[in-house]
Amino acid sequence: MQISNKVTVETTVHAPIEKVWTYWTEPDHIKNWNSASEDWHTPFAENDLRAGGSFVSRMEAKDGSAGFDMGGVYDEVVLHERISYTMADGRTVQIQFKENGNETEIVETFDAESTHPVEFQQQGWQAILDNFKNYAEGSN
Repeated sequence: MQISNKVTVETTVHAPIEKVWTYWTEPDHIKNWNSASEDWHTPFAENDLRAGGSFVSRMEAKDGSAGFDMGGVYDEVVLHERISYTMADGRTVQIQFKENGNETEIVETFDAESTHPVEFQQQGWQAILDNFKNYAEGSN
């Protein structure tokens, strides 16, 4: 029996919680930040942000060589505080948003999958989170 590894990534975004929440949850914004590197992008995103609602985003290499859908169903949504969901493969993700004045701390914890090394997964999820931070801080 394999024990699930929990992996955590985090960042502090220099933006108020309302902006961070909007940029994290609205498909038009998701398409602008949801990639781990410059050679990938998200051409499609859909989000029904409520407990029982589902989401999906299409991540693709810009050269068309690879792509996959990332999706799941929301287990809990607490406005400006917490989002948790279960991915299609059964792994769970919890995201905490903590307001601190004009900054927002984001802590994301997810179940590692067994195909890739945990360190690789952590680096990938952290890269996406860093991309979000840069997008949210650089947009008006």
